[in-house]
Amino acid sequence: MAIKQILIVDDELDMRIFLSTVLETSGYRPITCQNGRDGITKARSIKPDIILLDVMMPGEGGVNMYRALKTDPELRSIPVIMITAVGHDSFSHYLNMLNAGLPHPMASPANYLQKPIDPNTLLAALQHAFSTVRSDGDSSREA
Repeated sequence: MAIKQILIVDDELDMRIFLSTVLETSGYRPITCQNGRDGITKARSIKPDIILLDVMMPGEGGVNMYRALKTDPELRSIPVIMITAVGHDSFSHYLNMLNAGLPHPMASPANYLQKPIDPNTLLAALQHAFSTVRSDGDSSREA
């Protein structure tokens, strides 16, 4: 069985190191980027199994990257776990505002984790996201 690649996109070096360490010691292959622009480029080149994406980043932030992922036919089935200090209700409201008037609203993330992140909670969220992906690589969630 191939080692699962997980793309981490977070502007905070400490968070990238923490997440990479948790993932590596749990048998995953972490790949890191520090902004949404580099993250979408890396996602296109490696097609990761899951993306851990920070919402609040300068420049091309997490929400813009999420929108780019979910509107790209080659990337939209990749599960995304949003990671941020912003509350779930605030993010959900923002996502609803982005979806307003769109003919095909963006799917919700596979999961949403608030910082600080407990390693066991992260690993459980990954397992849950992997369990919802069919063997053909498409997510069972609507994309």
